[in-house]
Amino acid sequence: MTILTFKRGIHPPHGKYLTENKVIEELFPKGLLIYPMAQHIGAPCTPLVKKGERVLVGQKIGEANGFVSSPVHSSVSGTVEKVIEMPTSSGNKTMSVIVKDDKLYEEIEMPRPKDYHELSKEEIINLIKEAGVVGMGGAAFPTHVKLMPPPDKNIDSIVINAAECEPYLTCDHRLMIEETSEIVEGLKVLSFLFPQAKVYVGIEDNKMNAVRIMKKTLKDIPKMEVSLLKTKYPQGAEKQLIYAVTKREVPSGKLPADVGCIVQNITTVREIYNAVVLGIPVMTRVVTVTGEAVKNPKNLKVKLGTSWSELIEACDGFKEEPIKIIGGGPMMGMTVSSLEVPTVKGTSGILCLTKAQAVMPEESSCIRCSRCVQVCPMKLTPSFLDSYSRRKEDEAFEKLHGMDCIECGCCTFSCPAKRHLVQSIRTAKRRIIANRKK
Repeated sequence: MTILTFKRGIHPPHGKYLTENKVIEELFPKGLLIYPMAQHIGAPCTPLVKKGERVLVGQKIGEANGFVSSPVHSSVSGTVEKVIEMPTSSGNKTMSVIVKDDKLYEEIEMPRPKDYHELSKEEIINLIKEAGVVGMGGAAFPTHVKLMPPPDKNIDSIVINAAECEPYLTCDHRLMIEETSEIVEGLKVLSFLFPQAKVYVGIEDNKMNAVRIMKKTLKDIPKMEVSLLKTKYPQGAEKQLIYAVTKREVPSGKLPADVGCIVQNITTVREIYNAVVLGIPVMTRVVTVTGEAVKNPKNLKVKLGTSWSELIEACDGFKEEPIKIIGGGPMMGMTVSSLEVPTVKGTSGILCLTKAQAVMPEESSCIRCSRCVQVCPMKLTPSFLDSYSRRKEDEAFEKLHGMDCIECGCCTFSCPAKRHLVQSIRTAKRRIIANRKK
C-alpha cells in the first residue's frame, strides 16, 4: 500500500507501547456520577431532572438547547442528588446533574429503530442527534451538524480519522481491533447517508494490526477502503488528513464540505452504529489512562460521569506522584488541576507525567531559525504570530491568518529557544474571539 501523508509536521515520541496491547476493560463506577450539561461544542443543555428524581440508564437528562448542541443521557440508574454548577476538566464550571448510582442499572425502554434502509436521511440524522453523538476524538462537535452540509456541497468523500496521531493514546486503536464489526456497520450507515461518496479509513502505519483487520473486513464492501498513513503528527488533524487521503487543500476560512469531504472520528462511527442500529445513546466511552507515573496503564470502557480518580484507582494508582495530569494527549490536551472531574464524551485519555517528563524550560529570545515555520502544518509563521500576540497587535495577527492555527503544538515542540508559541497564539485567538462578541 502507498503510504500517504501531508506536508510538514513532526515526529514526537509516541509512548503508545504502554497501552497499545492492553485489551479494553470495563469499569463500573463506585461514587457519584456527574453529568455536565456542556459535553460538546455549542449551546449547553437544559437539565430535564430535579433533585430527588429517579433516573434510568439511557434516560435523557439534558435537552439540546440549539442546533449546535447535543443531549446528555444518564449512564446509570439512581437518584438525582443535585443540579448545580461543577468544575470540569476544562477548568470551567458548568451546570451539572449529580446522580447517586443505585447499582441496579435499570434501563428506560429503548426500542430498536427500524432498519435504517427504510428510513429517510432526515430520520437517520435525527436518531444520531437524539442519541447525543458528538466527535469522540476530543473535539466533541455535534455529529448531526456535520452530517447536514449545505445542499450545494457535493460530498464525494467520507474520510474517517483512525490515525490517532496524539502520542500515548490508543483507545481508537483498540476499538478497531476489538469492535471491528460494529465500526464497519457504522461506516455502512454513513455510506447510506451519502451514497455517492467513497469512504476512506485513514490509519497510521504504527497500527498495522488494525490496518490488516480493517482492510480484510472492508475488502468486499464497495466504495470503502483503508488509507495507510505515515506516522506523523498531526496526521489526524482535519485539513491534514483530507490532504493526505484526497490531495485536496481546504482553503483558509473554509470547511471540509467546501472540497467535497466529511470527516468523522472512528469512535464516533462506533457511536453512530449504536444510535442508528441499536437505538442506544452515548453513555460510555473508551479512555486511555497512561503515562510513566501510572502503575498499570489501561484502556478502560467507562460510564460517562465517572470521576477520573476512579479511573486512576482502576489502574492501581500512581507509582510516582505525577507533576502534571493532562486530559487527552500531550500535544493538544489540557492540563487539569484535580482528578475530581467527570469523564465526558470528549475524554479520550488521561495522561500522567512524571517530574522528569514535565519540566517547563525557560524561554529565551527567538533566534530566527525558522524551525517553527518549517514544521507548521498550516503553513503559518508562528514566530511572527507569537510576537503580534504578545504585543496585542490583533489586526496584524489576523492578517497573517493566525486564526487558522489548529494549536497542534508542532512549533513549540520544535523551538530551540523554548518559546511558548502555541500558548501565546492561543491567547491571541481567544482575545480576538472575545472582542468579536462584544
